Amino acid sequence: MNEERSESESASALAPFRHGIFRAVWGASLVSNFGGLIQGVGAAWMMTSIATSSYQVALVQASTTLPIMLFALVAGAIADSFNRRKVMLFAQVFMLVVSVLLTVFTWFGWMTPWILLTFTFLIDSGTALNSPSWQASVGDIVPRAKVPAAVALNSMGFNLTRSVGPAIGGVIVAAFGAAAAFAANALSYVGLIVVLFRWKPETPAPTLPRESLGAAMGAGLRYVAMSPNIGKVLVRGCAFGFSAGAVLALLPLVARDVVKGDALTYGIMLGAFGIGAVGGALISVRLRQMLSSEMMVRLAFVGFALCALDAAVSKQAWQTSLGLLVGGACWVIALSHFNVTVQMSTPRWVVGRVLSVYQTATFGGIALGSWIWGVVADAHGAETALIAAAIAMLAGGAIGLFLPLPQQSILNLDPLNRFKEPHLALDLKPRSGPIAIMIEYIIREEDVPEFLATMVERGRIRRRDGARHWTLARDLEDPAIWIEHYHTPTWLEYVRHNGRATHADAVVGERLRALHSGTEPPRVRRVIERPATAATTLVMAKGPIEH
Repeated sequence: MNEERSESESASALAPFRHGIFRAVWGASLVSNFGGLIQGVGAAWMMTSIATSSYQVALVQASTTLPIMLFALVAGAIADSFNRRKVMLFAQVFMLVVSVLLTVFTWFGWMTPWILLTFTFLIDSGTALNSPSWQASVGDIVPRAKVPAAVALNSMGFNLTRSVGPAIGGVIVAAFGAAAAFAANALSYVGLIVVLFRWKPETPAPTLPRESLGAAMGAGLRYVAMSPNIGKVLVRGCAFGFSAGAVLALLPLVARDVVKGDALTYGIMLGAFGIGAVGGALISVRLRQMLSSEMMVRLAFVGFALCALDAAVSKQAWQTSLGLLVGGACWVIALSHFNVTVQMSTPRWVVGRVLSVYQTATFGGIALGSWIWGVVADAHGAETALIAAAIAMLAGGAIGLFLPLPQQSILNLDPLNRFKEPHLALDLKPRSGPIAIMIEYIIREEDVPEFLATMVERGRIRRRDGARHWTLARDLEDPAIWIEHYHTPTWLEYVRHNGRATHADAVVGERLRALHSGTEPPRVRRVIERPATAATTLVMAKGPIEH
């Protein structure tokens, strides 16, 4: 009974609210997002009055997504290497300062289209820095089983503000001007800064030296490259962002030129999109229980295509807003599902970097799409651009015929923590290397096919976690002997490599040990490689060389 109740609570859409720190950060983020949306309405509508082309209007959307594409990987490496709370604090303070400067420039009439784009780019650069740390922190704040619900609530929080924030932003811009909208955004950062300053999470002390930023980024890219399921999410996320981003990028033109509205009309339309997104977040947990991952995403592509077509042909604001309700729901269902799939497929040591690569792909698609659809709108009108984008959305959904998403499953990706550094006769330093590792198995002939199939997965895991030059060899004189062989550049990287093993990875190791037919466990040999030259022989006799 208790187990059933626990599972029910974990599946509940509101279960993460039982955690106080989640409630506090979620509530403060709600206010901050509210201000960000008001600022977005001010920037987009101000651009319609100072820009000389539709191209520049669409670039407002591009300038908000381009920083995520450019800086997300660096931000993800920072999120995994540094204190995430401090990273978020720095990002919030940076955005506060830039927002104040944006307000000042607007108030004194110094604004031009390119200065406005620069300020929006800087503000969203702060968002790019903040986002991986916040998303990676979700798994530290709530239990793993509640991560899908927490991700959906984060999306719901943003889109809850979107349901009313743009409309209020439109009123503020219409009544007081864009400077007032920018000032409201600056004030909205204060609450989140206070919450983050008071939050004192328990973070385990690092057992190994911090990786360099370049090495950390490389490890993240390597993990993604060696994880086929994550690769599928990246392709689908990029396709969705490229096509669906057209609606938000061109919505100011739809409000002004297609339905002949004003700033308030634009705000109401964004509000309808936000209301739909809130509904999508609330039903996403239930949909995950009813539908496969692939079916959910395909329906989201189709629903958003209908939204784009409606925006292209409708001449009434209310009709366009009804379509945006559907679009908002599909937006959250698709993006939150991509996010959850990435988080549930990634261990904590690399989750910030993998999320950042996902964001780079998705928001890079949005930025590229915003630019391309803006060029099309400039040449042929917003209606034509939206129809073309709708066709692209249907094509994006069809990608699932070739790259279907994996069905979600909860893997135990906690660190295995079984590895203990062996006693060494040589006094190695952390930087000593390169290190070669050889593991010898004795396999019966009838077990060879299963052994080889298991070794394919073992090799992928080894390379994913940092091993180099992984190979498998068979002894010519005794064919029952198989030797797994790989390298790490230093002894420290060998220790780090073994520390990355998870409980889910241990299944492969246990299967290999079961196939091993020797009376002793598989023999492991660790050696440090040295060139056999006269210059090194004397040094090797005296001790290890550091590189």
